[in-house]
Amino acid sequence: MRRLGLAAFALCLATAPALAHGAGRGFVMLLPTAYVIGGGALAVLASFIALTALPGLRLRRPALPGPLLPVIAQTASLLSAGILVLVIILGVLGPRDPLENLLPLFVWTVWWVEIVMLHTLFGNMWEAINPFTGLHALIARHWGRAPGPAPLAYPAWLSYWPAVLIFFGFAWFQLVFPAPEDPGILASVIITYLLLSLVAVLAFGPRQWLGKADPFALFLAQLGAAAPLGRGGPRLPGAGLLALPALPLSGMLFVLLTLSAITFDGFSNTFLWLSMIGVNPLDFPGRTAVMGANTLGLLLSFAVLASGFFGAVFLGWRWAARPSSLGVLMGRLVYSLIPISIAYHVAHYLSDALVKVQYVNLALNDPLGNGADLFGFAHAHVTTSFQNTASGTLMLYTVQTVALVIGHVVGVAVAHAMVGETGLAPSCALKLELPLALVMVGYTGFGLWLLGTAAV
Repeated sequence: MRRLGLAAFALCLATAPALAHGAGRGFVMLLPTAYVIGGGALAVLASFIALTALPGLRLRRPALPGPLLPVIAQTASLLSAGILVLVIILGVLGPRDPLENLLPLFVWTVWWVEIVMLHTLFGNMWEAINPFTGLHALIARHWGRAPGPAPLAYPAWLSYWPAVLIFFGFAWFQLVFPAPEDPGILASVIITYLLLSLVAVLAFGPRQWLGKADPFALFLAQLGAAAPLGRGGPRLPGAGLLALPALPLSGMLFVLLTLSAITFDGFSNTFLWLSMIGVNPLDFPGRTAVMGANTLGLLLSFAVLASGFFGAVFLGWRWAARPSSLGVLMGRLVYSLIPISIAYHVAHYLSDALVKVQYVNLALNDPLGNGADLFGFAHAHVTTSFQNTASGTLMLYTVQTVALVIGHVVGVAVAHAMVGETGLAPSCALKLELPLALVMVGYTGFGLWLLGTAAV
């Protein structure tokens, strides 16, 4: 009886809701994660040393691909707009459960995870499938206005500031707002964004608005530039970033915001953060109770990352005896954070996407929740078993770890190539890039810690 009592007590402990991600995070916490963190950081440091010692390893600037054929871009865009309208209608008419409604599944899994990940492999697909280019051409033809200058000139002082503000609103809605997956609220937000963006595209032209002010077109274009495949042919990962022009302050802040937001998405679920804001992680009260703290955390993560980047580049610039324009140098080196942003995106969303994509299939099979069986898998069930075994968890953790390390290595390689383009002497170039490389090494360790620490 004593053994049975102890076994029952152990079973109760094993099934306590300490880890909302299930057994997967528990298995990872049993691994020697300290060695993984140290090894990953050392791998990034070793890559920096190798790049410095072997100049022949430097990335080379590729040729930029030409513009898409208008007929292809406009057709794909109109098709995309039609699919989006259909998904919104099905979302409004469908079931209220976010796991059964096609709209939140489409937005947060298909678009924000899967389509974004495809950009990191195949380049800027959003250039063709954004819903605005085709509608702009269609409306312009209806008004009898030939393609040409936009009715209004995009103000130079606006720069990338609209993208910064809109993306912060998006990040706040996704990470802080209590119900970002509520179909009705999400439909209202998407419709508002689409209408305002379409008006802006008609006023300023798709090239100006989508190239500077729309955060998603800008973000996906930057991810696409780092892709190894695309319309320009195969190239080394990250090499396409070398062909992008230096960003002004607003553009730099946009890149930093995109990385800090995905970082805080992972950090906000950790026991450490919840203990810092006075919340018991074993009795999480819900998002509403932590809206203020998470809003502050989102801003602080942005401020810390921006301070680390600008401080590192400034220190290297001073140490190297101010060899070039500081603003231009920062505007170029900020692109080296794009591969890191890709790595965080893949590592953070991978396991969740593998589950949610199954819900997507079920929602497509019965989009209105009325018992339809459009594709014949009404009796299929969502499985998370791969997250509840040691082997499945180890495989996921390995993929996430490798993605993070590779992303930081590519970031170091991009920064090294950009410094190399300045033509500085090797000793001066080393001083210029060493502080930023050390920040990347530290960020690698932090990212790997996020993968293995306790979280809800």
